[in-house]
Amino acid sequence: MARRAVEQELSRERIMDAARHLFITKGYRGISMRSIGQHLGYSHGSLYYHFKEKAELFYAIVVQDFNHLTLLCEQVTKRPVVDGLTKTEELMLEFIKFGLDHPHQYEIMFMLRDEEILSYCRAEQSKCFDKFKTIVQRFLKEEQHPLQQNPSFPLTMFLGIHGFISFYIQDRLTFDEIMPAAVGHVKMLSQSTYRLTS
Repeated sequence: MARRAVEQELSRERIMDAARHLFITKGYRGISMRSIGQHLGYSHGSLYYHFKEKAELFYAIVVQDFNHLTLLCEQVTKRPVVDGLTKTEELMLEFIKFGLDHPHQYEIMFMLRDEEILSYCRAEQSKCFDKFKTIVQRFLKEEQHPLQQNPSFPLTMFLGIHGFISFYIQDRLTFDEIMPAAVGHVKMLSQSTYRLTS
């Protein structure tokens, strides 16, 4: 196949989608550029037009997924308030929805424990949490939440929703399937603090 035809047919996006799946199912060390190429039905040489090495491909996936999650969180700030939910609760639900509806992405972003690749995730995890924390603090102030000045509260919320996602993600349940449990969980995270401070 001519190089131009390969470049046009085998897009960056297609390579990243295949690699994301393989990183989760076989582990970072368990796959190579050759195995990704075989999975796609191409020679591994055709992948090098888009990515110089496996590490570069992995990092591109991590950045793309964190950018997607950040965008979803920012969109919550622009939406009208949903009846029965605070904006803080909406933000937590959006985070849970992303995790359950994009399990492969979430696992790569937050759950892989391979020392070789943790460095690729840590900086992006930190940026994601900083964005989450900034939005949460703004919402808490607007809502006059009693813990709006507590610097550890956003982390407590973040860990609470991560725990929820980690528990349900193994069953491959969608957000819609467990939405009542998700709503109950974020309300408990948010409202239990009122009892603690009253």
